[in-house]
Amino acid sequence: MSMLRALLCVGLGFVPPAFAQVSTDPATAAFAAAERLGRASEALSKAEGAQNRVKALTETITAFEDGLEAMRDGLRRAAVREQALSAELRARDDEIAQLLGVLQTMGNAPVPVLLMHPAGPVGTARAGMILSEVAPALDARALSLRDKVQELSVLRALQQSAADKLQEGLEGVQEARSALSAAMAERTNLPRRFTEDSVKTALLIASTETLEGFASGLSEIAIDEASGSLPDISARKGALPLPVEGTILRRAGEADAAGIKRPGVVVATRPRALVRTPAAATVRYRGPLLDYGNVIILEPQSGILLVFAGLDVVYGQTGQVLPGSSPVGLMGGAGAEGDLLLAADSQDTGSERTQTLYIEVRQDNSPVDPLAWFKTDKDD
Repeated sequence: MSMLRALLCVGLGFVPPAFAQVSTDPATAAFAAAERLGRASEALSKAEGAQNRVKALTETITAFEDGLEAMRDGLRRAAVREQALSAELRARDDEIAQLLGVLQTMGNAPVPVLLMHPAGPVGTARAGMILSEVAPALDARALSLRDKVQELSVLRALQQSAADKLQEGLEGVQEARSALSAAMAERTNLPRRFTEDSVKTALLIASTETLEGFASGLSEIAIDEASGSLPDISARKGALPLPVEGTILRRAGEADAAGIKRPGVVVATRPRALVRTPAAATVRYRGPLLDYGNVIILEPQSGILLVFAGLDVVYGQTGQVLPGSSPVGLMGGAGAEGDLLLAADSQDTGSERTQTLYIEVRQDNSPVDPLAWFKTDKDD
C-alpha cells in the first residue's frame, strides 16, 4: 500500500486488521454489554406475564445490573484508550506535520521531475536506491498514524453508541424496579411463621439502645409462632452469596470515620442496587432501628440472625418466610441520573459505589464475623 493511499484510507473508513486487533477489547466489551442489556429488556417484557412475577423481575433487575456494570466498564476502558491516543497524537504533532509535508510533496511532484538528478543518471540511480530504503519506513509511519487516527474516531463513535445504550438500560432497570415494588406489595402467597404484635414491637424499639438488646427481644413480638425452623444452613457456611453486589469497605471491628467499631461488615454498593436474601429465611423484623436506618433482620435457621441495615426501600412483611434469593430491598442513591453521570467517569476509582450496606451475623445472639459465612473475593 503506497503512502498516499495509506492516508486516503483514513478518510475512506478502511479498518485494517492491525486496528481490529487494537480495538478488540473495548469494542467487544461494549458490544457484549449491549447484547446483555438487550436480553434484559426482553426479559422485562416477559416478566409482566410470568406466573412468578417477583422471581422474574428479580432476575431481570440482576441482568440489567450486570449489563450496566459491563457497559460502564467498556465506557471507562474506551475513554482511557481515547485519552492515551489523543495524548500520543498531540505529542507527535511536529512529526506528523513533517510526514504530511513529505508525502504531499511527493504526491504533487511530476514523475519526470522525481527521476531527474543534478548529478545525472548515476545520481538518479543512487537517489532511487536511497528512496527505496526510506519509502518502507515512511509507509510504516503512515500506516501507524492512520491506524491511531482511525482507532480514535471509532472509539469516539463507540462511546456515543454505548452511552445511548446505557441510557436505555438505565430506563429499563428503573421500570423493572418499579414493577418489582408493585409485585412485592401484591404478593400474598408466602407462608408465615408468625404474626407481628405491633404494640410489643414499638415497646421493644423504645426500650432498647443496642442491636443486641433488640435482637434478644425479637421472640416477644411474635404471635402464634409456628414450631420448627428452616433447614440447617451450617453446611453452607463460607459459601453464602453476599446479599448485594459490591465491595467490602470495612471489615468487622474496623473503625469508621467517627471512630465507631461494629462487629459487622460494610459493603459499598451502587445507587439503587437490589438486596436479596442469601438463603431462605423468616423475616423477624423490618423497618427503622436505632441509628442503623432501615433494617431487615432475617432468620435462616433457629439461633442465626442476618442483619442488613442501611436500605432505602425494604420489602416483605414480618413473619413471612422468604425463598432464597428473594428481594428484600433497594439501596438509596441518585437513581438513573446519578448512575448515568457516574458511568461517564473515565477512571474506575470506586467512587460510583456511593451507598453502604451494613451486614451483621448473630449466632445465639452473639455477633460473629460475617465473612466466615459469606463468599467474597479475596481481593476485597
